[in-house]
Amino acid sequence: MGKIDINLIKKLREETGVAIVRIRDILEEVGGDEKKALEILKKEALEKVEKRGGRETCQGKIFAYVHHTGKVASLVELLCETDFVARNELFESLGRNLAMQVASMGEENLETQAFIKDPSKTVSDLIKEVIAKTGENIKLGKVVRLEI
Repeated sequence: MGKIDINLIKKLREETGVAIVRIRDILEEVGGDEKKALEILKKEALEKVEKRGGRETCQGKIFAYVHHTGKVASLVELLCETDFVARNELFESLGRNLAMQVASMGEENLETQAFIKDPSKTVSDLIKEVIAKTGENIKLGKVVRLEI
């Protein structure tokens, strides 16, 4: 196999959060096949997510969303292991997206809802992606939606 394209490595890094060295190794194993590499990397990330499931989540943030009409609002408590991750942009983005999701779709069965910005993913998938990228356990806490 020839040299692995650095842009492909960067793309897979952005999608999965996996270490560059591991991505390169996987790409070499699969002969540069992006689809196969992504499958393997996602499977490995999911296994790591499952191992983190028991870790205590005593840090986090509360995210709020108020619709421009002022008639619908939501609060989402998102928990993680450390304050460092609570301040991470991936965590922040997840929290904002979840607050918007709740205002739009309600809080019932939140984790199994299709994500409003990308219906090919569930809310649970989004959380798992951020767990894989940050290396910390992340859980939903209290969720509230108010509507007038």
